[in-house]
Amino acid sequence: MFLLSLVGAAVAPARPADKTDTLRLESSVVAMGSAYSVVVYGEDRTRMEAAVDAAFAEVHRLDEMLSNYKPESELSEINRKAGESAVDATPELFGLLQSCVEYSRQSEGAFDITVGPLMKVWGFYKGTGRLPHRAEIRGALEHVGYRNIVLDSAQRTVRFAQRGVELDPGGIGKGYAVDRMVEILKQYGTRTALVSASGSSIYGLGTPPGEKGWRVHIRDPKDDSKSVEDVYLRDESMSTSGNYEKFFRAEGRIYSHIMDPRTGWPAQGVLSVSAVAPRTVDSEAWTKPLFVNGRAWAAKHKPAGLRAFFCEDTPEQSCAWLQ
Repeated sequence: MFLLSLVGAAVAPARPADKTDTLRLESSVVAMGSAYSVVVYGEDRTRMEAAVDAAFAEVHRLDEMLSNYKPESELSEINRKAGESAVDATPELFGLLQSCVEYSRQSEGAFDITVGPLMKVWGFYKGTGRLPHRAEIRGALEHVGYRNIVLDSAQRTVRFAQRGVELDPGGIGKGYAVDRMVEILKQYGTRTALVSASGSSIYGLGTPPGEKGWRVHIRDPKDDSKSVEDVYLRDESMSTSGNYEKFFRAEGRIYSHIMDPRTGWPAQGVLSVSAVAPRTVDSEAWTKPLFVNGRAWAAKHKPAGLRAFFCEDTPEQSCAWLQ
């Protein structure tokens, strides 16, 4: 067991437990291209270890379903075949794709799981990024758009409206995995835990001893040694998307991996967005359209029950909760 140093949001040390029989267990694993960490409090070490092992087994299972890097995954099979004919999908993946289409509809296309061709042309798929020619961007955009996903609920099949469409789970996979891990922990009787995916998608279950919630920091997007806000999570999640996560510099500008799938260009004007919601799949999915569409749009269109913290790219960097 070892402690994982979180990126993007850090967990503050808990105060000493009031009861000497309360145990704290920490562990981490790498899966789905991310580092997943779990902190658990309880009284039965054997049961705690079994719960954590089962949670990690779940994220490895999801890697076999959602990875677009593994050719044998269910999602990769859909990417290969759905442009030619309808492909049968498991109930779990079909339901997740339905949710993705709904996120796209509600965000006016700012969230789009078909962003795969753009991620490739901008060099963010298995790379650190590159500035493509405008013709390359136009070519990729021809295959991007959530309306290209044709879902048949009666037959539970997935089909693409044209060839060249490619699903990219990067905007939702971590959040979904964190929620599933939390459900597994609950099944083992866990009442107090923190689950984190690379520090950018986090769920706090219950409250650690002596605290009012799981304290997490929203990092300063321009200085990873500083934080701009503290959040206490209690049976809720927080996800953060920032231009510092994956980016490159070209022609005097910073280009991040957070794409506006409607224009084909990385979003500008926002440095980071943190969203707090009851489910991690929702907080992660919504950080992208909030980042892309900006504060003014979010004030009118964000879903009820979701809180958002913006750091905007102004001369003095404005960071504040959305009112």
